[in-house]
This record gives sequence, structure tokens and C-alpha cells, in this order.
Amino acid sequence: MTHHHLPFLTVVAVRTALVLGWLFLGLRLLGKRHVSPMNVCDLAFIMALANAVQNAMTNGKGDLSVGVASAGTLLFLGWLATRLFLRMPSLEARIIGTPTVLIHDGHIEKRNMRREHVTMRELMQAIRSHDLTDSCEVHLAVLEVDGNINIVPKETVTD
Repeated sequence: MTHHHLPFLTVVAVRTALVLGWLFLGLRLLGKRHVSPMNVCDLAFIMALANAVQNAMTNGKGDLSVGVASAGTLLFLGWLATRLFLRMPSLEARIIGTPTVLIHDGHIEKRNMRREHVTMRELMQAIRSHDLTDSCEVHLAVLEVDGNINIVPKETVTD
């Protein structure tokens, strides 16, 4: 590796970090349902990592050192994000997201459904998968950060 090659690798590392940030933002704006069963961070990381090493692995136009620098940057950023999220849970909530209530005590939260791009068909499918037939039978339906909809049925009173 030559002395002039080092600034280029630094540029690659910075550009890789910027692309990863852009992927986080773009996938987060798409909503949780579009990235299921991974969270936004997982999906962006995998997409960026695959692209970073593609040319280096296939001996394409990219240089092996470029792929290694880019992948190394992504791995370091992934490690750093994990450390930050452990110390600052509020940062994780802002970047990864938080669960969203879709039904509360039988009432469908249509505003939350629109914001998260969940259709009534998808919600009803989740309800039926729990052997329920109507939203009035649901105590709580939550869209998790991985895109899954979890259902908590109302308690049934037996005599």
C-alpha cells in the first residue's frame, strides 16, 4: 500500500459511513412493515456491507483494500452503534424505532396505522392468526420494530 493510497481509503471509509447513515434514514422513513423481520439498522447494515465488499470479492473494478476498508468501517460503525445503544437507550429508540400501538382495548388506532403503512388487511390477518375475528376481541395489537404485529386478546370472563 503506497503513501498516496491512504487518503483514498479514508475517503472510502467516510463515504461508506455516509451511505450507511442514508440507508438508516431511508429505511426508517419507509416504516417497519417494509423491513420485517429485521429492524432498520440490521437491514441497512447488511445492504451496505454486501455492496462494500462486492467488487473486492468478485475481482471487479474495486480493489481488495477498498473493500476491506469499507467493510471494516461498517463493522466498526456496527460495533460503535451497539455500544452507544447500550449506554443511551433513547438513541436506539430514535434510530431503530419503538413499538407502535395499532389497537388499544378494541379501538383501532388508524393514525398509527397510516404512519406505519399498515393496511387493514394486514391487521386483520394478524388478528385472525390468533383465532380472533374482530378488533373488539383485541386488548392490544402492537407493531414491533421488526415489523411483526403482536396481538394480546381481551381476557374472557368464564362463569
